[in-house]
Amino acid sequence: MNTAAPATIDLLLVTGMSGSGKSVALTALEDLGYYCVDNLPPELLQPFIALEQSHGARKVAIAIDVRSAASLPVLPEQLDLLRRSPGLSVQLRIVFMDATTDTLVRRFSETRRRHPLSLHHTDDDRHRLLTDAIEHERELLSQLREQAKVIDTSLLLPAQLRTEIKDLIGTAQAGLTLVFESFAFKRGIPIDADFVFDVRMLPNPHYVPELKPLTGLDAPVADYLARQADVQRMEQQITQFLQQWLPQMQADHRSYVTVAVGCTGGQHRSVYLAERLGAAFGADWATRVRHREAASWPAAKLRS
Repeated sequence: MNTAAPATIDLLLVTGMSGSGKSVALTALEDLGYYCVDNLPPELLQPFIALEQSHGARKVAIAIDVRSAASLPVLPEQLDLLRRSPGLSVQLRIVFMDATTDTLVRRFSETRRRHPLSLHHTDDDRHRLLTDAIEHERELLSQLREQAKVIDTSLLLPAQLRTEIKDLIGTAQAGLTLVFESFAFKRGIPIDADFVFDVRMLPNPHYVPELKPLTGLDAPVADYLARQADVQRMEQQITQFLQQWLPQMQADHRSYVTVAVGCTGGQHRSVYLAERLGAAFGADWATRVRHREAASWPAAKLRS
């Protein structure tokens, strides 16, 4: 008689806003060897995972979203049952795909698809009803969003989103993962950020002719910023703040914390500080660094 414990299933629950890129995410997960199911009713979650475990599945990704609006309120309870089920061995992660309302409206308008929560409408009231449906969807999914790793797809191309998903899967699954993200305020604040630090008041290499086409990844820019007392003070204060609160966030069972550092163009100061913070915290935490505006850097275009 075989009494060996069942293999643990790596279960990725993909949820989020309609039009935010869940289909792209599922395709990327299939490429990574996950068995993917789209639009599974929440009531079937536990029996489905039990079935997959009996078949020896190791990696499963399931998309559940507002298309199951009638049964969506029971999803938190189903997830709790799944975690506590004595016959199942599941390592659950939740990924929430999000984008700004303006971005979602534009995507639906371009594709002419109907939002799952929108009623039949005329062209005259399409925009208003679509916006109302998106805001209602945010309310319905708000509890799930609080438990999830949020990915802001507002400015991501499909290829960039696939890379983001692959990087996410490659990150250590135990403990808390820190994500340091540089961005440009002129393109908006990342909606997946847990903390946002504004560094626009710091000395700007943009106004130094020989540094303007470079980025915070380049040694001349890094050397320039490292010599600035205000930059050093900002780095120290952000570091002290995170050191103070990260252990408590980990104790609160947070899986991901995204720290966004923004400057005007997302090319020099924010990039430098995101890299510095990533290196500083990398010794004690699972850490990732990403630069949202990298594709628009002049230096990146010159090197390509």
